[in-house]
Amino acid sequence: MTFQQYLSIALLCSMMALFIWGRFRYDVTAVIALLAGLALGLVSPEKAFAGFADDIVIIVGSALVLSAAVQRSGLIEKAVAWAGRWLGRTGSQLLVLTASVGLASGLIKNIGALAMLMPAAGQLGRKSGTNPSRFLMPMSFAALLGGLTTLVGTSPNIIVSRVREQMTGEPFAMFDYLPTGLGLLAIGLVFLRLCYRLLPADRRAVATMGEALDIADYTIEARVREDAPVVGNTVAAFLREHDGEVDVTAVLRHGLSGEVRPDLVLVEDDVLILAGEPDALERAVAAGGLDPSGRDADDDGAESEHTARARDDVGVIEGVVTARSALAGSSASRLMLRERMGLRLVAISREGESLRAKPASILMQPGDVIVLQGALSAMPGRLRQLGVLPLAQRQIALGATRKGWLAVGILAAAMLATATGLVPVAAAFFAGAGLVVITGALSVDDAYEAVEWPILIMLGALIPVSGTLQSTGASDVMATGLAALARDMPPWGAVALVLAASMAVTPFLNNAATVLVMAPISAVFAGDLGYRPDAFLMATAIGAGCDFLTPIGHQCNTLVMGPGGYRFGDYARLGAPLSLLVLVLGTPLIIHFWPLR
Repeated sequence: MTFQQYLSIALLCSMMALFIWGRFRYDVTAVIALLAGLALGLVSPEKAFAGFADDIVIIVGSALVLSAAVQRSGLIEKAVAWAGRWLGRTGSQLLVLTASVGLASGLIKNIGALAMLMPAAGQLGRKSGTNPSRFLMPMSFAALLGGLTTLVGTSPNIIVSRVREQMTGEPFAMFDYLPTGLGLLAIGLVFLRLCYRLLPADRRAVATMGEALDIADYTIEARVREDAPVVGNTVAAFLREHDGEVDVTAVLRHGLSGEVRPDLVLVEDDVLILAGEPDALERAVAAGGLDPSGRDADDDGAESEHTARARDDVGVIEGVVTARSALAGSSASRLMLRERMGLRLVAISREGESLRAKPASILMQPGDVIVLQGALSAMPGRLRQLGVLPLAQRQIALGATRKGWLAVGILAAAMLATATGLVPVAAAFFAGAGLVVITGALSVDDAYEAVEWPILIMLGALIPVSGTLQSTGASDVMATGLAALARDMPPWGAVALVLAASMAVTPFLNNAATVLVMAPISAVFAGDLGYRPDAFLMATAIGAGCDFLTPIGHQCNTLVMGPGGYRFGDYARLGAPLSLLVLVLGTPLIIHFWPLR
């Protein structure tokens, strides 16, 4: 091996160590690797940023926008809700939920499909008296399997398609993944239906708002009387007087809910929404000369219609902190949620344990379930801005529009255009993303928020880094070494080796990073053994998309951890046999549809 090859492999191993360590977010790790490649001379300055111009970045970004438009339509949730009326048994409910999320994951990004259908799991669970944690992990695994069925179901499929184009001159088409992906999805659905009881029976989902917090006991309404001592005082002064024992979460003035600012001056007939312990609230009402009925003085006991509407708009919502959320690694007080967004963090639950003591000071983690209080009309936009996925059963519409069918039609047209070869994938999906914005099926702000920028940064930075394995010949050396080990194996053994290696690596790396590293090695490995690369590339994509062992390897698994009350080891209880099943049955399935010679 040459010195440059050693450097390239050392850079790769160091990058993997950083991914496993987790000190830096995956996009930052990718940038560090790119900078190291530049400093070592492995990546030339002219090619350092070529990855950001790659079609992969356009395809992934556009697919995320289209996925958000379809998700926002609400059509899939309505179909599941309709089907749920006819289902009473746990097994049948589980099958419908997993099949729905699996099929939806082939059309939109799997994390979006899962988030969209998680509230349905809670609704069906309450109907049958079933713990929702019985549904959530199987739904996560079904989402991962469903993402294997199309080119845009998951990022690894797009990257593998690009590697195949580099190796053979022809990329994988939109539905080339369907035969193997659909077969694995069907196998997985049967397994999940029969073996969901492998999950511990004592796991409890995080309680709903009414169960975890008695909100009515901690939030009251109080009107400012004409002669009240607080008239003319600011909100900040009111809070200081009570030493932070109570909080003003909303001020309703003339029937309208305005922003709660520390310098807001309280006037007669303001209706305050106060939160705190019962004793502290009682003292605040008495000392401030407030009317706890909260009714307008000029109504003779009858509540103003405008005030009633505004008060109804103030409420609470449960949500899950995602890996790319602005809340991850920070606290509500540090981000000044109340001052900047008018949101109050009421409580946090982590892995089934409610953390109620001073929630604003707690550093949040991906998977945490949080309860936010604020104006419900503004809540969908606030949640999207923060990267929080809603779980509450309260209907908040999530920006659903009457143009839902238009979004589905645009996505179908884009997929059909690429499947028939009329338009390249990047052009078709970029056009589709543009159309959903132009037609109003998705707002411009929502489109920008739908794009997972850390993923795009990681892809753009890692493409030239992974290219050093090929430019220095390191991938040839590594593939030749693997080929020497596999020469005495039967053909299916070589495919199984690649599949198993990809499945073993992806829990510790981002799945897209796994493919960027493994796909070129797999292609050369196949050539050294005298086989066509298709089966090995397909095995790489499937392995990278099937992380069933940990809650950290894929966002889907992280998303259900808190709501399901799962522990780290629970994933392997259901995921290990499913991984073995994918390895044992997926290998012949791949070879059948993608012959080696």
